Amino acid sequence: MRKLLLSAASIAALNLIACSQAPTSTNLNSVDSTLTVQEAKEFLEKAEQEIVELSAFASKIYWVQANFITEDTNSLAAMAGAQAAKLSTRLANEAKLYNDTSLPSDLRRKMNGLKRGSNFPAPDREGAAEDLARIMTNLEATYGTGKFKYKNNTINLGEASDIIASSRDASELQKVWEGWRTISPVMKENYSKMVDIVNEGSQELGYPDTGALWRGGYDMDGEEFIKEADRLWGQVQPLYNELHCNTRAALNNTYGDDVQPINAPIRADLLGNMWGQSWGNIYDLVAPENAGNGVDITQLLKEKGLNQKEMVEIGESFFTSLGFEPLPDTFWKRSLITKPKDREVVCHASAWDLDDQDDIRIKMCTKINGEDFVTIHHELGHNIYQRAYKNQSVFYKTGANDGFHEAIGDMIALSITPEYLVKIGLLDPTDLPGDNADVSLLMQQAMEKIAFLPFGLMVDQWRWKVFSGEYTPSEYNSGWWELREKYQGLRHPGVSRPDNAFDPGAKFHIPGNTPYMRYFLAHILQFQFHKAACEIAGFEGPLHECSIYENKEVGKRFNEMMEMGASKPWPDALEAFTGTRQMDGSAILEYFDPLMSYLKDQNKNRSCGW
Repeated sequence: MRKLLLSAASIAALNLIACSQAPTSTNLNSVDSTLTVQEAKEFLEKAEQEIVELSAFASKIYWVQANFITEDTNSLAAMAGAQAAKLSTRLANEAKLYNDTSLPSDLRRKMNGLKRGSNFPAPDREGAAEDLARIMTNLEATYGTGKFKYKNNTINLGEASDIIASSRDASELQKVWEGWRTISPVMKENYSKMVDIVNEGSQELGYPDTGALWRGGYDMDGEEFIKEADRLWGQVQPLYNELHCNTRAALNNTYGDDVQPINAPIRADLLGNMWGQSWGNIYDLVAPENAGNGVDITQLLKEKGLNQKEMVEIGESFFTSLGFEPLPDTFWKRSLITKPKDREVVCHASAWDLDDQDDIRIKMCTKINGEDFVTIHHELGHNIYQRAYKNQSVFYKTGANDGFHEAIGDMIALSITPEYLVKIGLLDPTDLPGDNADVSLLMQQAMEKIAFLPFGLMVDQWRWKVFSGEYTPSEYNSGWWELREKYQGLRHPGVSRPDNAFDPGAKFHIPGNTPYMRYFLAHILQFQFHKAACEIAGFEGPLHECSIYENKEVGKRFNEMMEMGASKPWPDALEAFTGTRQMDGSAILEYFDPLMSYLKDQNKNRSCGW
């Protein structure tokens, strides 16, 4: 995630925060090795000016395209993307000319950011940027307008997701799951073309492929980053394995051996989520017996008669309780909070910063339920972070690494405890769950957050293998399911998938071209941030009971980290708030310790693994 947390075309083709492009007066054919620090400084100043100007223009185009999906707005977005891609390519190539110039650390950091270009760089040849932008815009628009026939009705993703979330009919679940994936085969050819184009662009920048370029953005060697991700996964994998084993047993009990064998990978359509990435919608199947009742936020919201805007106002009040300024009036005038009835929009929730200053917005087709209540806190976290680093150079107007941005709001959401719900008037004090409800509450969270971890890891594992050529177009789909089984222990329903299937394209972030490792890192960092925040607040109880609501000292310390943006290597930012320079999954294990004990007891006579 960069400056624009919006639709994929803008992130992929634009990525203006640390990577865009700007014409400069440097002549690529006449530059020798005597470029000076002053020339580097002037080059970066000119680049920054051009980036700011293009960002202001392109951001509005992408906003309109995401909120009014038509042939014309798609065309405008493609043109803006092409312009951004051309500038990105030029700046990246010009930045390479300063490789042998001894630069101060700040200038070198900015130069390195430019050399990495966008996450999806266009090669420096005529027509490449236009082709790339057109393909990327069409991929996202295909996803955003996707529909399929079910029971003589044409339904969209939202309607299909509701069925997946609520149905317990295995046959219906399989039909709807497979129906949504009929929208993506048409993407496959364009996706393959896009891979070829961006790999060519990445190679011009000195990277073997686009996956290597992505991994180069983490202030460490790309191979070292792969090992770091594996290390973090190794820390938390035991908890996931216990959760998987318990969930599979519950599904076997519900559907029987014919649908879900007790020792096989889990059928992905049975988990209550279109992608099997979070399992909270089947909590009722795994709810611990005699462990006390949890809290149903959806029911609380509906009992209070709250509308979508009021839900966002509650989210805002959390941040103001920490000492942050209220959202600007323009946020309320310009955000999209409910789904329009008269047009196609990209409903995937996103947070936007259109002017690098105060024009922050969210775009959500908000539903009145607990999931969107949490999502609101997440998206506003992006906005608060964007505003915190608004005084940084445009090169640094992003998270310390991309996992930081995603972790901010999720860390806040960990403070949505029953006690917090009482403070804001959603939950009556007499309805507070007792101590014996801890396992229930933790199970609810684990079905969302712990279930997600391997999915967050494997999506970019798949893309890295696509970019490297390890998965050819004919292996896109089989490779996808190879990794889903390896990391998640999931399988597709049915005996096989169609020969033309492109199941990765049924997940927004693939046609939307949004790197995904950020979400895995965010799920690690949010608990690490939460633990540090609770220590700052002086909280002494179990970590899962801590809420930092109304603690202004935490807000002050948190803002000091966010204000840094990407101006320093991410370990510096991490240390500023947590006191350590290493990402660490141990806070997850501490947070879910009571649940881990429960799961081990439940699974003691089961054969776990897949």
